[in-house]
Amino acid sequence: MRISELSRRSGVANATIKYYLREGLLPPGRATAATQAEYDDTHLRRLRLIRALIGVRGLSVAAAKQVLDAVSEDQADTHQVLGLVVGIPTGNGTPEPARPDDGAEEHGSEADALLTAMGWEVSEYNPSRHVIDETLQALRSLGLEHDWHFLLPYAELARRTARLDLDELESLKDPLEMAERAVLLTFLLEPALMALRRLAQEAESMVRHGETASPLPGSSDAAQ
Repeated sequence: MRISELSRRSGVANATIKYYLREGLLPPGRATAATQAEYDDTHLRRLRLIRALIGVRGLSVAAAKQVLDAVSEDQADTHQVLGLVVGIPTGNGTPEPARPDDGAEEHGSEADALLTAMGWEVSEYNPSRHVIDETLQALRSLGLEHDWHFLLPYAELARRTARLDLDELESLKDPLEMAERAVLLTFLLEPALMALRRLAQEAESMVRHGETASPLPGSSDAAQ
């Protein structure tokens, strides 16, 4: 396809595509003349992944190029590709393992205890480990004496969510398409997942306490 068709099918402007070509995010097309080239579906899939990394995940052009280069090197390793595009360090570079702060160390690494209880094998570089320890420490500082056991039911729900996420990727064979879908599912779905929790909380509250709840202003009950 010509660059104009690539632009139309991807939703990315011609000028932006040319910029990505100059910066090395997009490989050059097959030259058909001195100033013309043809592109194929591989360019289209890579361009969609670039758009997802920059527009959805919020990476800079330079950071997106690093991810794209790493994805190209590890296309045969699905686990590695998914970690790269959603931003989980895998240990192949030089990041430091996630460590709890001093307050969390008083109780040990509760994230480690939770992961062991769940039977989860997770990279030591995953920053979410630190989030678990920080969150539990914050709860205790506010007088809620919760430890990692408190999170076990929530971890079970997270396991089910992760299985749904990965099920969405199972039918995809192309690594670039899989990487794009992983970014979209991870970053675009997170606000919806939080919204669903809020909706479910209201619905459950209505089931438990609805008989004593005050009618909403403007409802037929309030007008009577």
